[in-house]
Amino acid sequence: MIKNPSKLTLNSDSKAILSILTEGLEISNPSLHLKKYILKNKIQLPSSQIDLKKYNHLFLIAIGKSAGTMAEFISKKIDFKKGIIVVPKGIMPKIKKSVFEIINAGHPLPNQNSFKAGKNLVSFLKQTTKNDFVVFLISGGGSALSVYPNSISLRDKILVNEKLIQSGANINEIACIRKHLSLIKGGRLIQNMNCTGISFLISDVIGDDLGTISSGITYCDKSSFHDAIKIVKKFSLERKLPKSALSVLNSGLNGKISETPKKPKIKNFIILNNYTSLSHMKEKSKKLGYTTSVIPNIIDNINQVTNILANAALTSKSRCIVFGGEPTVRVTGNGKGGRNQELVLRLYEKLKNNKHNFTIASIGTDGIDGNTKFAGAIFSTEYEYDGKPYIKNNDSSSFFKKYGGLIKTGITQNNVNDIGVILRHN
Repeated sequence: MIKNPSKLTLNSDSKAILSILTEGLEISNPSLHLKKYILKNKIQLPSSQIDLKKYNHLFLIAIGKSAGTMAEFISKKIDFKKGIIVVPKGIMPKIKKSVFEIINAGHPLPNQNSFKAGKNLVSFLKQTTKNDFVVFLISGGGSALSVYPNSISLRDKILVNEKLIQSGANINEIACIRKHLSLIKGGRLIQNMNCTGISFLISDVIGDDLGTISSGITYCDKSSFHDAIKIVKKFSLERKLPKSALSVLNSGLNGKISETPKKPKIKNFIILNNYTSLSHMKEKSKKLGYTTSVIPNIIDNINQVTNILANAALTSKSRCIVFGGEPTVRVTGNGKGGRNQELVLRLYEKLKNNKHNFTIASIGTDGIDGNTKFAGAIFSTEYEYDGKPYIKNNDSSSFFKKYGGLIKTGITQNNVNDIGVILRHN
């Protein structure tokens, strides 16, 4: 799945790391995990089975970066009457166009098609009747791919997303604000659905909070308008967010807008998450002969994550460290890069000039890192370069473009956060 190995410096350690990363990517294929739940016109749950033949009509709603591959798999097993598939631009699922409406929408920032998706989803579900059944397939990215803002323009909604992404807020905090500016997120989408259904989710959220994955579009919401305002203040966004957005949040705080639903209407099942990839990467590493430890759930700011991982690399008895999660980066420069490339560069700076050399890699499982076409980077401390000016300008991609190490996978249609490896040389 790594498309440019010939452009990477392939010593034995980097070859091993690419092999471990490939294992993490391949196991995050959604179809591998859907198949235990989806039978021919039946759904197999841990303690029960749903016979779909007893319903009048079966509908499919798939939203997210993995929506295309998930829809392709399930549409071969279940006879759907209609459906809507919302995917990033450039993705075209191989499914019956006469049955499914495919909407290519914007990501990481929403666009006009994202707004179209939000409106179409609402009207679609309003037309369901009592003995219908809807299967939802939800994966990361759905928050941008389908939007229906509450009393703010699409332009302002895009600005909100942009400022939140750059603020250093984590995904739970970002989702909280998104949910309280939306007519569909936080479980609002399905509140007026006239039938029952089920939702299968791929988690791109550390901790697997159902209310945060695609902003809890098929679940409910434990946060409040009060929480959203606290996050605005925490990241000093009062003067950065549009006045219309702040007005909605304050109206909700004052009880003029109803809170998000607090109870789920349908069952939600997580079928795949970041730790699925990490556990298989650990097994692959051990098969290659390395003593291996795993550091999951890295969600702090990138300075803290760098310190945690560097300290582990220097003190661990394990030669190989597999890690995963989603560190946050507060963007202050105007360079090119993403959190994976910046993390590798920061670790390189932290670990170089030690008695051991290390090779470090980190990639986004969706194949997209920040504002670049690359998934991440791989680099070794055996090389002597100065990465500090690049870090200061959030320009890690330019460093790796100059000195080598950019990893390209293309769009994977997988999405279980970031995965990485640190390997200590002998």
